[in-house]
Amino acid sequence: MRPKPLRTKPRPGSLERPVNARIYRGSWIVIAIPLLIAAFSVAREQPLAAPVFRSVFSAGDAQATMDELASSYPDRSPGAPSSANLLAWTEGKFTALGLTPKVDRFSANIPGLGKQSLANVSVTIKGRSPTSIVILAHRDNSGQGPGGSPDDNASGTAAMLELARAYQHNLELVEPPQPAHTIVFLSTDGGAFGAIGADHFARQSGSRSHIAAVIVLDAIAGTGTPRILLNGDAPRSPSSVIVATASQLLSEQPGAEVTHAGFVDQLLDLAFPFSLYEQAPFVARGIPAVTFTTSSDRPPLPLTDTTRNAHLKTSDEHLSVIGHATEQLIAALDQGAPEPQSDSASYVYLGGRFVHGWALQLILITALLPPLVAIVDLFARCRRRQIPLAPSLRSLGRRLGFWLVLLSLFLLFVFFGLFHGGVARPLSPDISASVSPPLGALVFFSLLAFGAWLIARERLLPRQQTSAEDELAGYAAALLLLLFVALAVAFLNRYMVLFLLPPLHAWIWLPQLRRWRPWASLGVMLIGLLGPLLIFFELASRLHLGLNVFWYVTELGAVGYLGLPLLLVAAAFTAASAQLAALSVRRYAPYPAAGERPDATLPQLALRRFTLLSRKWDGFRAVRRSRRLT
Repeated sequence: MRPKPLRTKPRPGSLERPVNARIYRGSWIVIAIPLLIAAFSVAREQPLAAPVFRSVFSAGDAQATMDELASSYPDRSPGAPSSANLLAWTEGKFTALGLTPKVDRFSANIPGLGKQSLANVSVTIKGRSPTSIVILAHRDNSGQGPGGSPDDNASGTAAMLELARAYQHNLELVEPPQPAHTIVFLSTDGGAFGAIGADHFARQSGSRSHIAAVIVLDAIAGTGTPRILLNGDAPRSPSSVIVATASQLLSEQPGAEVTHAGFVDQLLDLAFPFSLYEQAPFVARGIPAVTFTTSSDRPPLPLTDTTRNAHLKTSDEHLSVIGHATEQLIAALDQGAPEPQSDSASYVYLGGRFVHGWALQLILITALLPPLVAIVDLFARCRRRQIPLAPSLRSLGRRLGFWLVLLSLFLLFVFFGLFHGGVARPLSPDISASVSPPLGALVFFSLLAFGAWLIARERLLPRQQTSAEDELAGYAAALLLLLFVALAVAFLNRYMVLFLLPPLHAWIWLPQLRRWRPWASLGVMLIGLLGPLLIFFELASRLHLGLNVFWYVTELGAVGYLGLPLLLVAAAFTAASAQLAALSVRRYAPYPAAGERPDATLPQLALRRFTLLSRKWDGFRAVRRSRRLT
């Protein structure tokens, strides 16, 4: 029997093993340094002491106000027929306390609702310091569900009105207490549609140095465990002193259990800043803000007739707990809060301890080092072997041009109103615009995208056997673009590098897998895609969107919440991924030289294809006709 030939392992540096595994492994040693730094950077923040004072917050009165608001105005969505009456009701409640409300009217284009007139109602209690403490609650809801939802956000509005009663003007108390800071009670509009009113107030309130803290009350009478939210629209965190104080005061309430997002969730919130709650626009501008809530990351879903009764059984307990904790927090901040200052720092809160954001960012940036040196070394090996890189770079540029054309078409569709546009805020998952695409516009867009794909693929199809050198050049070009994408992402948001670490560390080994079966390369491609797909999975699980999350993220781009730089980076990442996928399935070809390109233009090729299909269809009909006659 003839013995099988021994399979020799390719030597390092050959075309079969072009990636330097030794330099990749050696680079991991550097990551130990930032890990040690992060371990020693964990700090504890001393919370502010709550002063002794007489509480005037009445949970019973707040409960009655909540029931009155929910029953009188079940549909509190912007543009509802009762919007004017709801605004008058809010002004009347402040006026009944002897306070002077101020109405700030503005308009916003809300996806699914169109351009609507909105109004914020505020009351200002002058203090000895011009800096202010803002107590905020939105009074609107999504308008869904039978009889409206008393928790979203009649509970927060009722608690805010009850807290304002401590500063009322009446006959018994001629001189109301003068706080150390100016106290602002703010009833916002559009809160259920991406914190539109809070964002308007944050932009119109002038310098951030005028606001010491913002306390948001949102869905505080639900059945869930009381929570503290601190994530924003940017990779920033509120003042650690305020977060520590709020957490301690809430936990000290009788029978209270306090939760907050875990380490992984907070890290993902910094990597992809997103929140439907009203602390987000303030935190993004460096203004300390926290939200008290009993709801999940998605505000309360519309109540059914069955869940409504179960909800109301325990709402008074949580309303009382959070109301008294907020009252104590206002007093603690009023007496001991430091003067506000511009702050762009970030951290991860571990319940009493804080991991500094700069330490986490140092770990993420250092984790880029192993694939960085491996890709640069791969590119240098190609140059030393005199492997031509220009054709592979032109193929990559062709793919990048295709995705940039799609991005331009998308922006044009948004500009002409074919796709839902609107204010650059997170969309409410309850409205139809965030879950159902316009089918007509989507079909039209798909046809244009298909035409652009036909133009792009015409010079990307393999016409002859691709050499190993050409494939290696294709890998090197795509990985180099992927490295530039990671550096661009680090410039935009260093935490977002977290989503690019899986593809970078997985896909650098694709050139080594060319001699294996194709399924191995496809498996590695899928492993790398888990990083970017984590964004979609996180949003789908938090907002209960399911597969609709892909259109929801598309809508975030349409309204401008994601921003053009991030969309450009996503297009470049997709182009690099497409070239690596073509190499994995053996469908890659370098950009053809001038003599290899077809003489016919694209319209001529399309006409020939159409003529061929017409002839085949005529032949098919002739066969059917002959069968019918026989």
